[in-house]
Amino acid sequence: MKPTNQHRMRVVAGAAACLLGALVGSTALAQAYPSKPVTLVVPNPPGGFVDASARILSDSLAKLTGQSVVVDNRGGGSGNVAYQAVARANPDGYTLLNSYSAYHVGNPNLTPKLPWAQKDFVPVALITVATNVITVHPSIPASNLGEFITYLKANPGKLSYASQGNGSLSHIGTEMFKLQTQTSMVHIPYRGSGPALQDVLSGQVQVFITTPPSVMGQVQLGKLKGLAVAGKSRHPGLPGVPTTSEAGLKGFELEAWVGIFAPAGTPADVVSKLSSQIKAALELPETKTRADGAGIELRYMPPAALDALVKKETEFWAKTIKTAGIKAE
Repeated sequence: MKPTNQHRMRVVAGAAACLLGALVGSTALAQAYPSKPVTLVVPNPPGGFVDASARILSDSLAKLTGQSVVVDNRGGGSGNVAYQAVARANPDGYTLLNSYSAYHVGNPNLTPKLPWAQKDFVPVALITVATNVITVHPSIPASNLGEFITYLKANPGKLSYASQGNGSLSHIGTEMFKLQTQTSMVHIPYRGSGPALQDVLSGQVQVFITTPPSVMGQVQLGKLKGLAVAGKSRHPGLPGVPTTSEAGLKGFELEAWVGIFAPAGTPADVVSKLSSQIKAALELPETKTRADGAGIELRYMPPAALDALVKKETEFWAKTIKTAGIKAE
């Protein structure tokens, strides 16, 4: 029996009603968002640039929205524990990923079988960036970057360097440093900046290339030597430390970023509202004060711009990792 025109109209009307209902439901969800505490999952232990970025945002966002923003540190597995947890979370905007650039764009190029994929997340906002600083234990007989490189060349494989884990920017960045300077050091991976810093301060590991928040206080106190900042300009918290270019190593620059991502399938209206709320939170005077004190630069990007950044850096790191011969250990 062929469907009648009346039947077709009922089907079309039913489909339209379902679509309208979904749109109305999504809009209502966004209007009420957030109506309960939000969890911000961090792929690193407490301490360091990634964790500090989350805590600076969480306090300001909670103040702005009136809802608690809980920081949930899930270090381990080179970030994969946290990424997998958020990828599997309910896509309602209440479980978010405080994503570290090296994990987000580096891990897919280092590990063939990840328990997550970039497509499992939707970008919400870029929140912070940080350059990196080359630091060494005071026992190393070098007062500047040139002397340090000379020492490394005279003692191949004698020193070890710390990283926040396999695939972290400190890992990939130090391998790039070794390649550019034609030197050799042994890689010792840790589960975040805190444990790495403890061993560097004790002299068990001698070198740490990382973001300023992790080591700025130690350099200021003389517990570590800051040899160079791997950026275009000196860091305001380390004004006496030259840039790599000023120190004679031109072209060696490293910048890390932290962005907020939601599970794929999160309603677009919720993502848009959350992104706007994050932008407003970053613009609060107290947010800037805290970020400056931690040596972190606030930098907002909306979802589309963050998505483009991820694509661009994923391609760049794929080439870098291949050229440097970096392997997941």
